[in-house]
Amino acid sequence: MQKTLHVPYIADLDFLNTDAIFNRLESSGVRHNIGELNWKDLYPYHPLTTFTIAHSDNYIYVNFFVRCNYLRAVNFENNSPVYEDSCVMFFVQPEGSKKYWNFEFNCIGAIKSSHRESRNQAVTHLSDAEIATIAVLPSCGRRPFQEVEGLFTWDILAAIPLSLLGVKYEGKPIELNGNFYKCASGTSQPHFLSWSPVPTPAPDFHQPQYFGKIVLDGM
Repeated sequence: MQKTLHVPYIADLDFLNTDAIFNRLESSGVRHNIGELNWKDLYPYHPLTTFTIAHSDNYIYVNFFVRCNYLRAVNFENNSPVYEDSCVMFFVQPEGSKKYWNFEFNCIGAIKSSHRESRNQAVTHLSDAEIATIAVLPSCGRRPFQEVEGLFTWDILAAIPLSLLGVKYEGKPIELNGNFYKCASGTSQPHFLSWSPVPTPAPDFHQPQYFGKIVLDGM
């Protein structure tokens, strides 16, 4: 059964400073778990991961929160393999489109993003200029580092322009499809979690047929 997520509309988000955005998301946004352990026999590690989401007239705001035992941020350039690091992801597809967008963020805010039909079909990587339109605020700072072990909590706030998705909000609900993920394939505890289940034999997040429904609520 397809999951459905309603994303509340918060009109003033675009006009607030960073601290106020966090507070408004906490008070008026919606928090969800990224807790589907789809491949628990192969990858049993399950770091606590949540996201809080809302939208304005111009952006989708997602604040990811993670508690984990290993932290890694080797990649720092655009479209580098951030999925090897401590990483969270948002994949989204406008209703009726064959293509979806993948937005992948490591814990220091490096971004890997593209527009595609599948893992290997019709892949167009976002340019540096397009990636620059995505605002990110990582709690770990922006300097790369090798893996460290301990007990860590971190978050990353991302604001993704609706215009980048080819979507225009005009006060009425907008239907999208998508999924949210947590991974870290290059760490000592590799893991692959999702918000909506992905029933494939091995980890593969590029599965739009298993996306949940995401509704940007109207005013």
